[in-house]
Amino acid sequence: MKTVWLSILVGSSLLLLLVLFRSKLSWGWLRGFALHLVAAAGLLYLLNYAGVIPDLYIPLNPITISTVVVLGVPGVALMAGLQLFVL
Repeated sequence: MKTVWLSILVGSSLLLLLVLFRSKLSWGWLRGFALHLVAAAGLLYLLNYAGVIPDLYIPLNPITISTVVVLGVPGVALMAGLQLFVL
């Protein structure tokens, strides 16, 4: 059963890549997403190691970076608020 699911995953991934590379619209979307991803990771890195807010450390993992990519600067504020007040 695992081989069936693996073959479905590989096949759908290849078809998705085919659709992304054939469409000219997808290049702009992919470039914008990559730019936002790098900017979010850089912003979190600077926030962690610059020491702007004492005792604040937001780990760089896929969940925190994707939150900042989707929400932008309010996402950074959300992560900082969660880190300071909840955790």
